[in-house]
Amino acid sequence: MADPTGRVARNEAVFREVNDRIREVSAHWAAADAVAFVCECSLADCVEALTLTLEEYEAIRVDPTWFVVAPGHVVPESERLVRTEGGRYSVVEKSAAEEFYLPSA
Repeated sequence: MADPTGRVARNEAVFREVNDRIREVSAHWAAADAVAFVCECSLADCVEALTLTLEEYEAIRVDPTWFVVAPGHVVPESERLVRTEGGRYSVVEKSAAEEFYLPSA
């Protein structure tokens, strides 16, 4: 039987990798305004885009266990809400069990 927790963590890590590439490209092109990032939640069918500045995203990435998610996409069983930014996005901390799947910052 497949490990759903491992699959979810791998999906989140893929979204994190996509956002890191978005950050790199945006920084290269000196995008000063808001940038569209993908929600890094654990919902398998989520395709929500989140608008953050590069500075906001980089502040989240300071801690490799923090992920940016859409409002309402917090899963309290496996993550802790760190903060919510004016209804635009939330920052969650993933549990230590998922850290194995997290790419380095």
